[in-house]
Amino acid sequence: MVKKYDYLIVGAGLFGATIAERAHRAGKSVLVIDKRNHIAGNIYTEMQAGINVHKYGAHIFHTDYDDVWEYVNQFAKFNRFTNSPIAKTDGKIYNMPFNMNTFTKIWDDVITPADAIRHIESERKEITHEPTNLEEQAISLVGRTIYEKLVKGYTEKQWGRPCTELPAFIIKRLPVRLIYDNNYFNDKHQGIPIGGYTQMVKNMLNGVEIKLNTDFFNNRQKFQSMAKKIIYTGPLDEYFNYKLGELEWRSLKFDTQTLNESNFQGCAVVNYPGLDVKYTRVIEHKHFEFSDQPQTVITYEYPATYKKGSEKYYTVNDEANDQLAAAYRNLSTNEPNVIFGGRLAEYRYYDMDDVIKKALDLDILQ
Repeated sequence: MVKKYDYLIVGAGLFGATIAERAHRAGKSVLVIDKRNHIAGNIYTEMQAGINVHKYGAHIFHTDYDDVWEYVNQFAKFNRFTNSPIAKTDGKIYNMPFNMNTFTKIWDDVITPADAIRHIESERKEITHEPTNLEEQAISLVGRTIYEKLVKGYTEKQWGRPCTELPAFIIKRLPVRLIYDNNYFNDKHQGIPIGGYTQMVKNMLNGVEIKLNTDFFNNRQKFQSMAKKIIYTGPLDEYFNYKLGELEWRSLKFDTQTLNESNFQGCAVVNYPGLDVKYTRVIEHKHFEFSDQPQTVITYEYPATYKKGSEKYYTVNDEANDQLAAAYRNLSTNEPNVIFGGRLAEYRYYDMDDVIKKALDLDILQ
């Protein structure tokens, strides 16, 4: 059978869209399919009350890769959004990431960086051995006060288990900035695409054939026969029909509401580390794009155990899952006409810029 397409791309998220754009620009024939009813994967934004709502949680684009920044700016203009989230707990507001504004709020006698260092170093000494769990690791990095106030509750809600039962390597580092600067990211490029991420991905896929509401696994044999090369961005274990077992994921649930007020919380993202509420953060979408609509749209974000039919968000990188993922990756080497890419297909957590960077660096056009 003559192959109809050079590339079949399974998934219209950032990895798939970047490969599709590159291949189409090079004159290759491309078909993109996605089982959802929309493009853009988890960075999908949709208009509600005149506001671009991040349907699958907050996404802020940031990168140190000049080539990635130049690439995305072909498809969207980016605003000057700077991620400066805050945390609300015990009736008080704290700046994130941990910086001098945070420390002066936590300790009354802190004014200078030396004051903050004195407190943190004193409390870090509590852990005198190699940390054996996440709690000990966090205390060894930032001390007990910051850990209990701003890390413990959020982490336990996020992972659904006590910090003492979580492996230490989950928190390899906790940023401590001894300056009065609330910018969350250190990357030199940062912003939100004006008009939303969906429009950006739509521009990337301009001229590419797309089929939505189309599940690769509902007609796998047919799809595999249609193209010379498959770019697969779906779940790694699903591709192999879970023959070695299922990889574990954490999921999220969202409660999105339109409010008849112009400004609910004055910030795009407010974290809630306390165990007194079940959600981990509240997103106010209009603040991503400096909107001035008379209404506002907010989303309460709740961590959830993954169940069949829900969305897969965070890999659970304990020893058992890492070994299982490695075994599946080994199987993938026996699929010469398939390229596995993106967080689902590689069972890795990726920032958006890393996904694009990998797709740009991939030598696919041979």
